[in-house]
Amino acid sequence: MGIIYQTNKKTGITYAYQNESYWDKEKKQSRAKRKLLGKVDPVTGDIISTRSYKKKDHKAELVPAKPGPVAITKYQRCFFGATYLFDQIGKALGLTADLKDC
Repeated sequence: MGIIYQTNKKTGITYAYQNESYWDKEKKQSRAKRKLLGKVDPVTGDIISTRSYKKKDHKAELVPAKPGPVAITKYQRCFFGATYLFDQIGKALGLTADLKDC
């Protein structure tokens, strides 16, 4: 087992693969199984993992979890007519006191 470095000609990105050679009995040739390890950083030469599950674990440590939904404990539904609405508007504007004085 070894590490193989392969460069993509279109993008110029170098990828690192774990290589395992084996003998194919049907074709009577040696073959290779390769597993992607990640991209190679051009500056440092380190292998950066391209696996999404490894990135999610790293982000989960940095971002705290959001709190869950808050349940409504009390609700009330009231029905009033138009008269109640106009009475409340009159109280807010001070019209009821003026109308009673007249």
